[in-house]
Amino acid sequence: MATVLYRLGHVSFRWRWFVALLWVAVLSGVGFAASQASTAKDEGFTTPGIESQKAFDLMEQRFPGSVANAASARIVFVAPGGEKVTAAENRKVIERLVDEAADGTQVASAVDPFQMRAVSDDGTTAYTTVSFQVAADDLSDASKMHLEHAVEQAREAGLTVDVGGNALAEQPGAGGATEAIGIAVAAVVLLITFGSMAAAGLPLLTAILGVAVSMTGILALSSAFGLSDSTGTLATMLGLACGIDYALFVVSRYREERAKGHTPRDAAGLAVGTAGSAVVFAGLTVVIALGGLFVVGIPMLTKMGLAAAGAVLLSVLVCLTLVPALLGFWPNAVLSRGARRNSERYRRKQLKQHNGGSRWARIVVRRPWPVLLLAVVALGVVAAPVMNLQLGMPGDEARPASTTERRAYDDLAKGFGAGFNGPLTIVVDASGATDPKAAVAAISTDIGATDGVVSVSSARFNSAGDTAVFSAIPSTSPTDEKTKDLVKSIRDQRPGIEAKTDGASFEVTGKTALDIDVAEKVQGALIPYLAVVVGLAIVLLLLVFRSLLVPVKAALGFLLSVLAALGAVVLVFQQGHGAGLLGVETTGPIMSMMPIFLVGIVFGLAMDYEVFLVSRIRESYVHADAAKPAVVSGFRHSARVVVAAALIMIAVFSGFVGAEESMIKMIGFGLAIAVLFDAFVVRMAIVPAVLSLLGDKAWYLPRWLNRLLPNIDVEGEKLSHKVTPPSDVMRTEPDQPVVQPLPIR
Repeated sequence: MATVLYRLGHVSFRWRWFVALLWVAVLSGVGFAASQASTAKDEGFTTPGIESQKAFDLMEQRFPGSVANAASARIVFVAPGGEKVTAAENRKVIERLVDEAADGTQVASAVDPFQMRAVSDDGTTAYTTVSFQVAADDLSDASKMHLEHAVEQAREAGLTVDVGGNALAEQPGAGGATEAIGIAVAAVVLLITFGSMAAAGLPLLTAILGVAVSMTGILALSSAFGLSDSTGTLATMLGLACGIDYALFVVSRYREERAKGHTPRDAAGLAVGTAGSAVVFAGLTVVIALGGLFVVGIPMLTKMGLAAAGAVLLSVLVCLTLVPALLGFWPNAVLSRGARRNSERYRRKQLKQHNGGSRWARIVVRRPWPVLLLAVVALGVVAAPVMNLQLGMPGDEARPASTTERRAYDDLAKGFGAGFNGPLTIVVDASGATDPKAAVAAISTDIGATDGVVSVSSARFNSAGDTAVFSAIPSTSPTDEKTKDLVKSIRDQRPGIEAKTDGASFEVTGKTALDIDVAEKVQGALIPYLAVVVGLAIVLLLLVFRSLLVPVKAALGFLLSVLAALGAVVLVFQQGHGAGLLGVETTGPIMSMMPIFLVGIVFGLAMDYEVFLVSRIRESYVHADAAKPAVVSGFRHSARVVVAAALIMIAVFSGFVGAEESMIKMIGFGLAIAVLFDAFVVRMAIVPAVLSLLGDKAWYLPRWLNRLLPNIDVEGEKLSHKVTPPSDVMRTEPDQPVVQPLPIR
């Protein structure tokens, strides 16, 4: 592996013009294909195998022309203080809004609240539902402006009018100003780490190019594979994260080889052969984590995972080819100012046998047990709240109080009860019943008598008269555990209820039931997903490190950091501790996809740090260092880069905490805290402590297994026979500036 990659780096450095133009051609070609590709049809969020989805599919089949995920707007009216919405003047304003809303070009229906009894008992609140013929993403600007104009007229008449639903909901920005600050912090970290503008800019440049190719590729393939706009979100995030990290590792190793006196071309080859080997296997672990998302069984999640895996593979290819090519254009620009000038201070720095990383490693090696116990106990304490994890899908109640969706939610809860915001939709298939109307009436009566159901609506039949839909209003809010118990109770009663209907059957769906079903599906898939990802990663790391214990240690450390990160998320976003500091106004269940996203993304980044850090330790061990000195040596060469990479990711992810949307805050906080725990607690403390305690046993591999496993040579041991020792190297090449040899021990 190291030899092949060394040649690739060598060739890319030599044929830099060809490599650079090739990537420009690839970007141009994929960009042209994307510009010619048709827009993918939004297939919505589907989750095969759950009852809610089956009911949605039945509704689309039995109610031709209807769209199960069609856009809707629930408009809530609140009368001024002391007045009622039933007053003649207020009623006139509301009816005028309903009439105007119904005239919209894409509107299917607009319900008069006074005819449908959608008025609160105290007469202060009323609501109407405007249903559209298309999904929210397909609504035209004209349709939205028409509805907004009608709402604004009602407000000018003196009523308090707020709009819930998804028709007019705006997609909030990811992080706003704080995201820009996060990227700026990442750039500063790169600059401090390398002491060179070119070295700081090169990882950013190559990462952006890799993301540009992957995103245009996703657009080009969107129609053929049904990739929605959201598919590229994870690809962009991980493409940037991995692209920066991978280039950072290679550039850092290039500078190290130059400091040893190697020519620029050999240094580029050595950097790709050694650090590039770590990049390849780190990238493969990310691909495994993302490809494993198919285990969850949600098509959208599978597509997002595969698209992101493609982006990571592109990041690896860019790192192995374009990075050494760019180093060929500016071989000295990426060196620090002291290295370029070969200053006395720089030479003294190179003569030092220890730096911050090695000094820290020596402390851990001397006292491994206290460091290990303290780190494990600390992460265990933070992870404890995971035992109370509640998954769900926060809705309008999690939005900031300044949004109209949140105000509409609060007004409905105040006027009609907490459960009014989460009605359950009951779909009755009466095609096998002798008397469909009687069967539907019997089901409606029994469900309405269930404890926890406040009321049921009138049933609406399809044109064939064999299918009906009605709503059941719970007494508790959509995210309350009692609502979850109610859905389970209704489904448990199904055999007894259906026995009275002579052939009719029913299913429970609606947004609330769908969120409950998705949460249960994701929670059930989490353990199989972890087993697949961690199992395959252990096999891959077994090949990389040729050790039984090191891969197991890596997997256990990752699990510990992920559990701690989930515990921190539960502590803040579910239990509310410190929520005010992050601007979280409402706490509740953790987003259903959060654990899967956290595991997939953090696993990839964690394995980056693990492979790069431990491969340097093994490299020192293979080159005749004893076990404990190898730990110190490995930290001397890699700790600073790993810390810089982690700080960059923390800065970027922290930018999402500044978003208004609670779910985006949750994702940003979870990812940032996970990287913090994994890089600074697991990799910087637990890894050296465990390796020092294990000693030579850490690298034990049975002889029979050693013979079976291919020798990948991630450490670059074979390169010592292919590269001329620095002392015998001609310091210049025909097309390269002179760089004096730098003494180093």
